Amino acid sequence: MEELEELKERMAQDRPVEWASFPDLGLYMDQIISYMPRQLIHYGEGELLTSAMVNNYIKDGLLPRAEGKRYSRTHLAYLTAICVLKQVLSVREVKDLLAVGESRKGSAEALYTYFCEQLDGVLRETSDFLPQDGTEEDLPRLALALALRSYADRLACQRVLDIMAEHGMPAEPANGKRKKER
Repeated sequence: MEELEELKERMAQDRPVEWASFPDLGLYMDQIISYMPRQLIHYGEGELLTSAMVNNYIKDGLLPRAEGKRYSRTHLAYLTAICVLKQVLSVREVKDLLAVGESRKGSAEALYTYFCEQLDGVLRETSDFLPQDGTEEDLPRLALALALRSYADRLACQRVLDIMAEHGMPAEPANGKRKKER
């Protein structure tokens, strides 16, 4: 099926841009909103990001405040991770996971690079799972298999997050807010 082949190809090839490919000058909110759909694989699920969402992420401490009214590479990196992770995790879980990553990786660039490497691996796995020459008859079985994989992965993720909390992770940044990086 042509649509399945196109999905397999996108899962194998489409990736967020590398850190160095982000715009090197600050972007305004409307530019951020129009930039982010290029970072993610999506199929017309509506708006991926709104200015209200960005403002809420800042209020919730997931994202540093804008520098003036401009958003930097750091903001684009965090927003990419947030937009992906919020598809399967709560905002609180995303915040906790990013806080641990931030404390262990030391910089937004290192965290983003690690995130992209991990994303690449799972997208390739899913691409490899999709049949090369799928037919319409394969679609229900494939949808069920993917849904069950998502269920199992979500279950495992939830337990790992619980174990992290039991072990004192995530540690909030010292002041509870994300630091600005230039």
